[in-house]
Amino acid sequence: MAYYPERRSLSRRLKPYFTVFDWPLAMVLFMLLTTSVITMSSAGAEFPGRVESQMRNFVLAFFVMWMAALVPPQTLMRLAVPIYTFGVTLLVAVALFGIIKKGARRWLHVGVDIQPSEIMKIATPLMLAWYFQNRAKVGSWKSFAGAAVLVLIPFALIAKQPDLGTALLVGASGFYVLFLAGLSWKVILALAAGGAASLPVVWSMLHDYQRERVMTLIDPTSDPLGKGFHIIQSTIAIGSGGVMGKGYGRGTQGQLEFVPEQTTDFLFSVYSEEFGLVGNLFLLVIYLLLIGRGMMIAANAPNLFTRLLAGAITMIFFTYAFVNMGMVSGILPVVGVPLPFMSYGGTAFITLGLGAGILMSIQRHRKLVQT
Repeated sequence: MAYYPERRSLSRRLKPYFTVFDWPLAMVLFMLLTTSVITMSSAGAEFPGRVESQMRNFVLAFFVMWMAALVPPQTLMRLAVPIYTFGVTLLVAVALFGIIKKGARRWLHVGVDIQPSEIMKIATPLMLAWYFQNRAKVGSWKSFAGAAVLVLIPFALIAKQPDLGTALLVGASGFYVLFLAGLSWKVILALAAGGAASLPVVWSMLHDYQRERVMTLIDPTSDPLGKGFHIIQSTIAIGSGGVMGKGYGRGTQGQLEFVPEQTTDFLFSVYSEEFGLVGNLFLLVIYLLLIGRGMMIAANAPNLFTRLLAGAITMIFFTYAFVNMGMVSGILPVVGVPLPFMSYGGTAFITLGLGAGILMSIQRHRKLVQT
């Protein structure tokens, strides 16, 4: 009797590729990306091809997320040291051979221009999670001191470019790992007090444009047509949206291009003007769902490495959203941080997609790691 191998249906053959997704997280990301396309199609009306380019960024970020979700956490742990070392090496190369744009040396040309500092937003917490899992004694001050050195190396190299905004994000990602690893509140408060006491020294070390950003935050009307223009126009747009907003494509500040960088860093102000307070609350709920799901994945993670990594990545998403919304609302200085999964940009989308993929990997492989 002849034997015929069982033919699997197309759905069964594709099932392993779809099970890599954490569907609650995927649905939240889908809502953010849909909101991004709607807002971008209005904000980018005067920028031909911007929406199409953003869609390509979505596809690339989705591919990166999918690939990262396939990689088991054990493999991520083995890659932590090489990735961190590679990222620091690229930062050193930027300092020596980097391309200068707008007065900053932040890029390397390797066929295309890349910004290595973006790698460190994921590489730093990945390295620290590996460090506390394999080399550190949890709770030991020596372990925290060693982890602080691992954070300070990329922080100093990025701040030197100068790119204080990205340096602070990398520093924040490292701090989250230290906090989740059990850094004492007494130490945190002592560091905060020391930081406050050193503000005069830090102020003297800032570049002129960085000081101007702080002074503009305090009083944007001191230079309404220059340094304060961004914040003034952005807050006007947010306030003019009212409760219900002016409607899609009807925001005067955005449509008449008073809002600068309206498809990138200041996309939130265009969104606020058109969809108002109700739209803002909707967006805040989506981000809370994103952060909540990330924290659930971190809480259910099977070991210290995955728990620290998932928690840090989730808090990176929170930091992006908090800083961007605070920046365009005039609460924080303008530091060039995009609204996560919303603002136009390729490198940032890839970094965020990589972070989301790692969260999905941790959720998918949690039982395998336990065994």
